[in-house]
Amino acid sequence: MFTSKRFRRTLGPVVAAVALVGLVGACGAQENGDARPAAQATASAPATAAANASATAAASASAGAPVAGQAPTVAKTQGWLKIYAGTAPAGVNAVQLTATDSPAVGQYVSDGAGRSLYRFDKDTAQPSVSNCAGQCAVTWPPLTVNRDQVVYAAGVDPQSVGFIERADGSCQITIGGWPVYYFSKDQKPGDLLGQGVGGTWFAVAPNGAKAQPK
Repeated sequence: MFTSKRFRRTLGPVVAAVALVGLVGACGAQENGDARPAAQATASAPATAAANASATAAASASAGAPVAGQAPTVAKTQGWLKIYAGTAPAGVNAVQLTATDSPAVGQYVSDGAGRSLYRFDKDTAQPSVSNCAGQCAVTWPPLTVNRDQVVYAAGVDPQSVGFIERADGSCQITIGGWPVYYFSKDQKPGDLLGQGVGGTWFAVAPNGAKAQPK
């Protein structure tokens, strides 16, 4: 019961943020559909430190270990949004997308808090269009991103991730072109109560398709 209450408190701000982002974080020029690769991120450091880092990187790579302090690589950009592969480092203001396994629906995508994400059959992916607004968006809050954030995708191809601008000016994440949403009746991380609702709502798979058990 404690977990359910805590999750409701967590999801509440998500719903509120949908309206807030529309007020303060309009998408603006988004270059929808024209996402392009970005150059690898670089970090400023003295030459001697860079040389030491290179030596450490080589040693770590030979041991199969990750390199501490190595700058993450931007896998894709869409307008102002940078999308990275993997899990967001601590302290980074990011929207996390993670492929998650379920015996009930197969592999689906959850956010950084383990909350399930869904797609809507009445939306379209080519072009990416959301047809869920008003009361629909209260029941199914869009997963949004603002200009202060980046996206990390673990088990999800970063090239399949993007965003669209909604009618209220907020920026909704897409996977495989499909806008993605929460379900307001999910009470805790891992809940999939929205699966199959109305015959049109389904957990979203890492490629944007409907999640299906194997």
